[in-house]
Amino acid sequence: MTVRAAGRGLSQPRAISIELGVAPYAEGSCLIATGDTRILCAASVVAGVERWRERSGAGWVTAEYALLPRSTHTRTGRERTGAKGRTQEIQRLIGRSLRSVTDMTRLGLRTVTVDCDVLQADGGTRTAAITGAYVALALACEWMLDEGMVVQSPLLEPVAAVSVGLVEGRALLDLDYAEDSRAQVDMNVVGTRSGGLVEVQGTAEGAPFAREQMDSLLDLALAGLEPLFAAQVRALSDAK
Repeated sequence: MTVRAAGRGLSQPRAISIELGVAPYAEGSCLIATGDTRILCAASVVAGVERWRERSGAGWVTAEYALLPRSTHTRTGRERTGAKGRTQEIQRLIGRSLRSVTDMTRLGLRTVTVDCDVLQADGGTRTAAITGAYVALALACEWMLDEGMVVQSPLLEPVAAVSVGLVEGRALLDLDYAEDSRAQVDMNVVGTRSGGLVEVQGTAEGAPFAREQMDSLLDLALAGLEPLFAAQVRALSDAK
């Protein structure tokens, strides 16, 4: 079997850990680490929704994402005047992913915001953020149940995300920064535990890629989601 620079096989994910309760004032929080990428995810529950949402009688789940200044090799400036293009794209992706597995009517007229702050970035920050954000949201939903705010958990099933790509002609799972930066194809896949797809983002850097390559990468990603779901289940089981 071909071994990557980090000692992994082509279809082997990075080591994953999920630590709960790292932001004790939040209704749900975790620190997720996939390899050297580390992200703090904190879910906050507030009463009410935006005015455009009020007539629906249903709640809302949204997300915010940020790279802390020294999460990368050189300092990243804070976005003090508002989220820029990449940041907006990623936080919208996280929000869409969480809403895809949430029954908003069970949530009632409440808003849950999941903040995803990257402490250390080594590739795959958006995918790790989605995987960790689900855990933070699940903890917040358990908190609402315990407080009698909801009678049934708004969550329908787990959601997670992973990256795949073509690097030097080889299909790789869960790319780190060194691999991602030289990938000919980079793809992020968001899926549910039941096998549904929420979003597939695939981009060629240079020459186009074939449909067969896309199918192969998608199969690799779907298999790569399984250990992420298992990690989520283990972490949430420890909380009970």
